[in-house]
Amino acid sequence: MAAGVLVRLLPGTYTYRDGASDLAVRALAVSRWQPDAVITGRAAARLTFWPTLSVDAIGVARRAHPPSALGYRFHQRRIDPDFIVRVGDVRLSAPALTAIDLVDEVGGDAIDTCLRSRAARLEDLWSAFRAHPDRPGNTARQRMLIDSRDRPWSAAERLSHRLLRAAHIHGWTANHRVAARGKEYFIDIAFRGARLAIEIDGRLHEDDPDIFENDRRRQNGLVLAGWRVLRFTYWMLVNEPDYVISTILAELASCRAVASRGTLV
Repeated sequence: MAAGVLVRLLPGTYTYRDGASDLAVRALAVSRWQPDAVITGRAAARLTFWPTLSVDAIGVARRAHPPSALGYRFHQRRIDPDFIVRVGDVRLSAPALTAIDLVDEVGGDAIDTCLRSRAARLEDLWSAFRAHPDRPGNTARQRMLIDSRDRPWSAAERLSHRLLRAAHIHGWTANHRVAARGKEYFIDIAFRGARLAIEIDGRLHEDDPDIFENDRRRQNGLVLAGWRVLRFTYWMLVNEPDYVISTILAELASCRAVASRGTLV
């Protein structure tokens, strides 16, 4: 075989040069090199629930002393077998564990993305956390899990939940499923008794034309199904939180007044 056709990835593990940068190929090399090793971190997220996440190096957990190889980051670590999944021949940390592991790097976005993808439930994330006690950084992970108790799907939703809790506003449900006119929608924040929907426009809503168009169709569907809709942007949540809260309270009062008049009739 011509010189330079093969590239060494790991000890005793080679691939064709053309595929040496492919994440799937590099992940498969881990299983060929050490079948009991587990891919973690960004690579595990990319291969399970976060396909757009950038990966600069593949994290690999193993019990033995870690070697050195370009494009891999090794660490000695035991992972509970209940939180290891297989994708083909590759062993990965399960989405629930991967999400809380990534809190160190990307904060709550990892948890939000995992929950939005439905690759794991919040209960699964707590189970993964409890199965790996005494790890460095667990205090921050626990704080982020507590902050995720209302299951946000984005940084904007997470912030809106904080504002509602700080204002002692109750009676709402996050990402409430609604069937309307033959379609299924998820309301960002739903006051079901008042049939009031709060829609949060995150940082991508105005930049992505598909998200922008879909949001308008969803709002029309909700209105036709009898929901009143308020919309707030990420900028409003950050810079005008008092306006957000006062507007929600005013609309809730209006909904109660309408309901009261309806009862009297």
